[in-house]
Amino acid sequence: MPFMNPILLCSEAPLRSGRRRLRAGLSAACAATVLGVTTLGLACASMAAAQSMPAPLDTSYGQPTPDTGNAAAASAPAMQPDGPAPSMPALGEGVLVSVNDDIISSYDLKQRMLLLMATSGVQVTQENYAQFQSQALRSLIDEHLQEQEMKHWKVTVEDKEVDDELSRMAKESNITKDQLLGELKKIGVEPTTLKDQIRAQLGWNELVGGRYHSNAQVGRDQVDATMDKIIADGQKTQYEVSEIFLDPATAGGIDAARKGAQQLSEQLNQKVAPFQAVARQFSNAPSAANGGDEGWLVAGGMDPQIEATLNTMKVGDISTPVETKDGIYILYLRDKSNGNSDEVVRVTQASVPLPTGASAQQIAAAQLQLAAFKSRADSCNAVTDLGKKAAGGVTVEDLGETKLSDLLPDFATALRPLKNNQTTAPMQNGGQMKMLYVCEKRLAGDNAITRDEVESHLVDNRLAMLGKRYLRDLHATATIEDHH
Repeated sequence: MPFMNPILLCSEAPLRSGRRRLRAGLSAACAATVLGVTTLGLACASMAAAQSMPAPLDTSYGQPTPDTGNAAAASAPAMQPDGPAPSMPALGEGVLVSVNDDIISSYDLKQRMLLLMATSGVQVTQENYAQFQSQALRSLIDEHLQEQEMKHWKVTVEDKEVDDELSRMAKESNITKDQLLGELKKIGVEPTTLKDQIRAQLGWNELVGGRYHSNAQVGRDQVDATMDKIIADGQKTQYEVSEIFLDPATAGGIDAARKGAQQLSEQLNQKVAPFQAVARQFSNAPSAANGGDEGWLVAGGMDPQIEATLNTMKVGDISTPVETKDGIYILYLRDKSNGNSDEVVRVTQASVPLPTGASAQQIAAAQLQLAAFKSRADSCNAVTDLGKKAAGGVTVEDLGETKLSDLLPDFATALRPLKNNQTTAPMQNGGQMKMLYVCEKRLAGDNAITRDEVESHLVDNRLAMLGKRYLRDLHATATIEDHH
């Protein structure tokens, strides 16, 4: 992954401890693609034609990324119903692949391809048909391995849980569960296809969270270090980015990855397909679970080719494919900040009084008094405890939280570079000599990340990594045979 130091702004990894509901469901644009602007919409004509084709969706739904596609355009058919259907490779009937003792049939693959087409919004063409087929088959294989492992560990997902998730997804698109399933049925997708996908994802998340939750915990020091970095990076140029990553190892080689990226890039820039939906279905990055949302990336902390591309983009632009040593990226620049972010600090003050017209000797004595106090109280907790004893005539006061922008310039300048439990040098203000302790620090703003969110994000990232490794190990020991 070339993005080495992302600012963690509210993005969620696909896994949490224990059972976790899928987030965001079908995006509004994806649902519009399924439901169409009218009852069936243009998408349905495309899906009906697609059923005549040789027909791991592994979708998990994260925090929404703004969709870039137009709902009507995203629903535009790749094949007009009145025109000739393009010539597509033939797909034999019967068993296609066996995964240990389970089989994947041509029917299974056609169903998954139809759902993939409906939820990605990408137009199916003769050029990208093989990519759809490969993605659908790979996801089905992953899903079978996950279900087998769930069975081994006796992880079950009740029908009510699946129905509740379907109802939530439908509600976000202002329809009922039955309407959602009914519209999918009209374009050839059986209800069990979507239900099986949801069941597998819910169960896999529970299994990974249950088995690896203790291994994914992070310490206070790591949370503190991450918060410090987030705050420091707030002073640098940042880019809020969504990504689609095509891994050559998964795509069948670098040439196939380049070709696939070019096709996706063209449709994205033509507003044919929504970025969020395409990322969920085609991206090989962990951010696929969040619709490609990679959060805020910091200048100097990412692959140079990625940063060079972002520097040339305007907010709202979608890049052409960017090739790195890891693979091919398509970038969507959602926002940009030039740094100098405001910060909120919670401050405790230690002070000693100064007489009116204090002499240089009196000022120096007050500074020494505070320095001696600091040697006995080197943290916020310690200064509070020592202050309760009125040690050495030093008065301790909790000043609460304030924005740096609301402080006097000298105090804001002194506090800006400090981390938690660090102090300013003694500073004279009016009739007092003061020393300020930073007890907590965060970026300002309603959407600024909190310590709890940082901890949750770090745990989620570890669980996502462990889940990916878990699935890779299952692949390594599985017997997967091609029967077509």
